[in-house]
Amino acid sequence: MKVFYVTSECWPFVKTGGLGDVSYALPKALKKEGVDVRVILPKYSTIPTYLKDKLREIAVFNVQVGWRNQYCGLLEMEYEGIKFYFIDNEYYFKRDGEFAYLYGYGDDAERFTFFSEAVLKVMEKIDFYPDVIHINDWHTGMIPLILKDRYSHLEKYSNIKTLYTIHNLQYQGVFGKEVLGDLLNLSYEYYDNKSVEYYGGVSFMKAGIVFADKVTTVSKTYVDEIQTEFYGEGLDGLLRENSHKLEGILNGIDYDLNNPITDPNIFFKYDINSLENKVKNKLELQKILGLEVNPDIPLIGIVSRLVSQKGFDLISYIMPELVREDLQLVVLGTGEHQYQSMFNYYSSRYCKKVSARITFDSGLAQQIYSGSDMFLMPSLFEPCGIGQMMAMRYGTLPIVRETGGLKDTVSPYNKYTGEGNGFSFTNYNAHEMLYCIQKGLELYKDKNIWYNLVKNAMYTDNSWKKSAQKYIEVYQGILN
Repeated sequence: MKVFYVTSECWPFVKTGGLGDVSYALPKALKKEGVDVRVILPKYSTIPTYLKDKLREIAVFNVQVGWRNQYCGLLEMEYEGIKFYFIDNEYYFKRDGEFAYLYGYGDDAERFTFFSEAVLKVMEKIDFYPDVIHINDWHTGMIPLILKDRYSHLEKYSNIKTLYTIHNLQYQGVFGKEVLGDLLNLSYEYYDNKSVEYYGGVSFMKAGIVFADKVTTVSKTYVDEIQTEFYGEGLDGLLRENSHKLEGILNGIDYDLNNPITDPNIFFKYDINSLENKVKNKLELQKILGLEVNPDIPLIGIVSRLVSQKGFDLISYIMPELVREDLQLVVLGTGEHQYQSMFNYYSSRYCKKVSARITFDSGLAQQIYSGSDMFLMPSLFEPCGIGQMMAMRYGTLPIVRETGGLKDTVSPYNKYTGEGNGFSFTNYNAHEMLYCIQKGLELYKDKNIWYNLVKNAMYTDNSWKKSAQKYIEVYQGILN
């Protein structure tokens, strides 16, 4: 089976969030299952030099973007057994300076139209005609429509199927309807018949949902949630209409990269049989953060974008009560000013109890996963979530709200059976969350119960193997 995996970001080249992690780990897992999978993404200027220097140019051609005839370079490299291809055009993807983000520019519609058009032309350049094009999020949502409109009559393209994965329904790629003619060279009929129309604009994500052969999202619960008005972001009706081709496949995490036995970022290596070294990691983390160094004080970690989606308004509401508890809190991340300011305030006022690192630091993130006792993730909505799975891999018990992938991965502690791998609460309510935290703090005092839960968490299988096998089943289903 041949799969072309199309993404706007991929670790270790570029990453802003979970999509970057998935775009590396899933193809790697598919490869282990015997799939001929290749990955393609833009060649951003922010790709690290040590990787950029290994890229080899294999083709140069032009891509039509509306009336524009644009240069396109194609580069490739092999990384950990996977072939990666990079679409090069400095006008679109070289955004230098302090604020060289991947997205959020005024010409994003043009940038990712160019990328989508280029992807379909690349296949003939590398003589790789996949069975399935696996596309991700709004940036690539137009590919199934372009494939149908302009390529389906060509023999080598005629049998290609498309699978569209929604990682976060909130970001839909909505632009003025003029993009159909000006950028995409598509008939306005697609707007008039409501195939791509979205409240007077054109939605790249809607195009992906309508024209892909199969639509997946990243947890079973999220599939159900996005078909409701609260979670549907204005697309719930469309998703209900297309429920026959919706499926939830839970993300995993890379067990080679995230392994407490081998992780070079943590202070002391450990496994399920050497949890005394996890305590040593905690003491070292307390020391470098300037917290009171004490193994008996429960340490709660947060590694996240500091945005409202992640439930930080709940945390903000109960912070005065939280800091009165016998605990420590470490926060790592950047985001909305109000949350950054809130954590900085409590960090300065309660410097022995609260540490706020308003930055991105992958090494410190691993140290927080390994050194914390609990991991707080009270999201308003969470398509899948990586943090809770990372925490469990390192024996840190997640405290989550029961939504999306958080509900699918965290089993709350059952005091009657001793089962569970974390703690959870149902309603989006600050004091319900506080009660859940307090329950964890109380259980922390009973080390027999606690270490049984820690072992349950570490035994939880959140690897990519099961998910990769499920994706293969889905690929086969749309090919048959």
